[in-house]
Amino acid sequence: MSVSTVRLAATGESRMLQVNSQIVGALDLWAAKEDSQQAGWPSIIRLSDDYFASLAKHAVPLDERALAALAHSAMGLDVYTWLAQRLHRVPANRPQFISWAALKGQFGQGYERMSNFRRDFIQTLRLVHGQYQTAHFEIGPLGMRLFHSMPPVPPRGFVVKKPPQK
Repeated sequence: MSVSTVRLAATGESRMLQVNSQIVGALDLWAAKEDSQQAGWPSIIRLSDDYFASLAKHAVPLDERALAALAHSAMGLDVYTWLAQRLHRVPANRPQFISWAALKGQFGQGYERMSNFRRDFIQTLRLVHGQYQTAHFEIGPLGMRLFHSMPPVPPRGFVVKKPPQK
């Protein structure tokens, strides 16, 4: 990850946007003190400015109890984190539709039959909804409709004070 370049592309109504970004801007590796020791983990990792700003702007806290309850299900964890970051960004007056094909493309690797994926995905949604009860969505024959919902951990207000000038 420290040397990865992440490329994302999104298309809009009349344009396309591509972003090239790195997660890690720099890292400081400490050397082994003895020849018998292998080099360890970095002692300092500096996130790139773009990635840090994105985290600060878009990060969504997750409920640790929900993560623990879903820990036995990789798909459950994936669906929970996806709904947590997605639902509060759905415009209040514009639900978003996602087809079964798109859901299978995102969550159904390893499933050959759509019917098997759909059955397991719906079962997983029931588990996730038990942990994220304010999640508002509907399942239909063609896919899933997402509605604006509060994130699983309600936002908290805080005040950042500028340090006094010396």
